[in-house]
Amino acid sequence: MISGKDTACKNHKGLYHSRKSPYVMLPDVQLSKPDVEIGLSRVGAKGIRKLVQVKRAGKRPVILIATFDVYVDLPSTRKGVNLSRNFEAVDEVIENLVKEPIENIEDLNIRIVDELLKRHDYATKAEVLMDAEYILRKKTPSSNQQTQEVIMILSEAVKWRNGEKRVYIGAEVHGITACPCAQELIKAYSAEKLEEMGISPDKISKIMKSIPFATHNQRGKGFVKVEVGDDFRPRIEDIIEIAKSGMSYEIYEILKREDELEVVKEAHLNPRFVEDAVRLMAKKAVETFTSAPDDVRIYFRQINEESIHQHDVIAERTATMGELRDELS
Repeated sequence: MISGKDTACKNHKGLYHSRKSPYVMLPDVQLSKPDVEIGLSRVGAKGIRKLVQVKRAGKRPVILIATFDVYVDLPSTRKGVNLSRNFEAVDEVIENLVKEPIENIEDLNIRIVDELLKRHDYATKAEVLMDAEYILRKKTPSSNQQTQEVIMILSEAVKWRNGEKRVYIGAEVHGITACPCAQELIKAYSAEKLEEMGISPDKISKIMKSIPFATHNQRGKGFVKVEVGDDFRPRIEDIIEIAKSGMSYEIYEILKREDELEVVKEAHLNPRFVEDAVRLMAKKAVETFTSAPDDVRIYFRQINEESIHQHDVIAERTATMGELRDELS
């Protein structure tokens, strides 16, 4: 039994601690071997929210409320990452990096993965994912009323200890798409009814070409992600325009009656399948990024939320700029 004069005593959990020192030396369990010695691809922290300021020439910085997910890999010989000690360090790194306005969101993420590798010396790879809501100001198509559009922008950075890295920036936009298939059925039905009314084939043909016909619509979500290189820095504004190019028409938060007419009319004059949307985005990317190296990777995705079905439809394409150029030529 240990008396009260001894240098150590038991606490309520049965663990000994020093009476002479106010500090308790606890073991670093993360450094121990795991019970099952298997390496892990990703361990980290998710949902770190920070305020980010992005510089604009001659204008006030753009303010983003960004969410970061940070990860490192973990060898099989180590029980855990130093989250208990290093989470605060990672948080501090992000805080220090976003205090001042940055030039590009991708540069911020590259600096974060560099710091992660520096602080987690046992890791061979570090990864950071960032997304934020970006407010785009625009005017309605007919009344020119000022409105705002919320666009999700993102950046991804992965770096290996050997210096290899992959960096992407991207954007997701919303729009309206009109189904071509249902519209052709309505056109055929309308032509038959016009013929029954005694209207000549020539007039029916003119009507078919000049009037937008009904079809079912979808809320479309277009997503584009482009690789960033040392000699190629795509602008987020260009990526947003590429993502929008696959839609039948844009959508707006506020619409006057004349604006609503314009949106519905133009959408139905430009019906598109989900497959059309991805192909049009790819074409727009080739036309926009003329200086991009052939080995730059780019990813497109369109999801249409169906209005007359319970399911949604999706189309995707991953390619290099060189592959897209070859196909379009």
